[in-house]
Amino acid sequence: MTVADTGPDSRSAGRYLWWLVTSQRRRVAAGALLGSLWMVCLTLPPYLLSRAIDEGLRPGDFGALTGWVAALLGVGVLNAWLAIMRHRTMTRIRMDAVFRTVEVVVRQSTRLGAALPRLLTAGEVVTIGISDVRTISQTLTITGPGVGAVFAYLAVAVLLLTVSPLLTAVVLLGVPVLAVLVGPLLGRLQGAESTYRERQGSLAGRIGDLVGGLRVLNGLGGKGLYADHYRRGSQTLRAEGYRVGVVTSWIQALGVGLPAVFLAAVTWLAARMAAQGAITVGELVAVYGYVAILVVPVAFFIEGGYDLGRGLVAARQVVRFLNLEPSDADAAEPVDAPTYPAVLHDPESGVEVTPGRLTALVSARPAQCAAVVDRLARFTGSAATWGGIRLDAMASARIRERILVADNEADLFSGPLREVVAGRAERDEDAVAAAVHAAVAQDIVDGLPDGLGSAVDAQGRNLSGGQRQRIRLVRALLAEPEVLMAVEPTSAVDAHTEAALASRLRTARAGRTTVLTSTSLLLLEQADTVYFLVDGTTAATGSHRELLAAEPGYRALVSRSAGEEERQR
Repeated sequence: MTVADTGPDSRSAGRYLWWLVTSQRRRVAAGALLGSLWMVCLTLPPYLLSRAIDEGLRPGDFGALTGWVAALLGVGVLNAWLAIMRHRTMTRIRMDAVFRTVEVVVRQSTRLGAALPRLLTAGEVVTIGISDVRTISQTLTITGPGVGAVFAYLAVAVLLLTVSPLLTAVVLLGVPVLAVLVGPLLGRLQGAESTYRERQGSLAGRIGDLVGGLRVLNGLGGKGLYADHYRRGSQTLRAEGYRVGVVTSWIQALGVGLPAVFLAAVTWLAARMAAQGAITVGELVAVYGYVAILVVPVAFFIEGGYDLGRGLVAARQVVRFLNLEPSDADAAEPVDAPTYPAVLHDPESGVEVTPGRLTALVSARPAQCAAVVDRLARFTGSAATWGGIRLDAMASARIRERILVADNEADLFSGPLREVVAGRAERDEDAVAAAVHAAVAQDIVDGLPDGLGSAVDAQGRNLSGGQRQRIRLVRALLAEPEVLMAVEPTSAVDAHTEAALASRLRTARAGRTTVLTSTSLLLLEQADTVYFLVDGTTAATGSHRELLAAEPGYRALVSRSAGEEERQR
């Protein structure tokens, strides 16, 4: 199963639900047919029972009684089969809706890429992928029993018309009255559900932040404060949940109680008519059966309205997510990226990255160097160019294939270490071994129980900070990008490891374009060109030794950085 070529209709929540229906037309049509046949067949037993009473019991005709009972048994068996097939079909419809929604959400997450964390919290995405998906799938139940309920309602009206026009009028008017009574509650439910859903996504994002930053919060002593914020948010969500529960309880109570009252009223009227001789005893039994059966479609009407209201709320969140646009959205007609290694230029800072060389960016504020990298990699909008062509005029997919940013916030997925570092392509043992050697990560592999086959937890939680940093570098080197930009690649390693990594990284990337941001003397000594940034713009450029001799600010910065590293080690 794949998303249709036209993609999901994300113009509105209702249109999205309709897209899920039309994406599986045949299955939905089969579910509606089976649901309708099942509902209509539910109305047949009262009719057959009335015929058995009037033609078999009262005259004492055993043959007629046997025939009508056999017909009643046959209809019961048919109903059982229809119920099974209806349930199977509706389960497939719901699962299809689940997987289609998951697929479009994953595709959109991939499309947003690095922009996703700036647009939406991880907790909100998880809530969409679990809670909203399940709610939307349940809404599609109305395409089966919901459609069948309409036909059952009409079938009962026709059958009652053969008994009494008065009873028919009562039934035809009674069911719309039930809908009018429940309708306002469904509107209130949708409003309460919307508020609850918004707070639920916000709280899920907060717990995600709490779990992800637990170590930092412990170190800063802020765990209790953050937990208090979460507790207050949880209490507010609980209060909203009570509001939803109040409306839901009324809907469910009316969904059970009103049909029962309606059944009692129609039965009382039919009993009076039977006592007056207007209808037979068999017809009285049939009327009771018809109205009792009518409770099922009426309950489906109410349940369908309830599911539709909740489904629209969930679909609204999905549609909002699908309509998000990355900050680096492609131009309408993107131009081709250079087909050869070309100069990357950031006019804002004055940095020029020459192909095939190792370039280092140095600043007293590391965030300024990271901002240059973001612009050169087109993670943020800018006037940066590649080969004289603006990056924002190129297709982002082509840029991502050739320019790779390796930073210390990059996710590490769970799985065997070999798969974690291999990425999306298969790598032979020699390539993996070379990247492990270049990143000075052999001690990590040797220290794990099964080497490259050892399991790595999500985000590398079973590794130290320095180990995670080197594993990320192994993965970046294995990707073999045309341009590699590494942000503070040695900030969490010791001096001995840093010295080995600096020389090996230069060797591993010989002849290819590499950009580093760092104030490490060991890395800067390996650079072909160093840019010294002050307030985000280039203050000086040259080799490391040239800047040491000519720029006091540069000399003071890297010397202070070296002193701080020595004290920490």
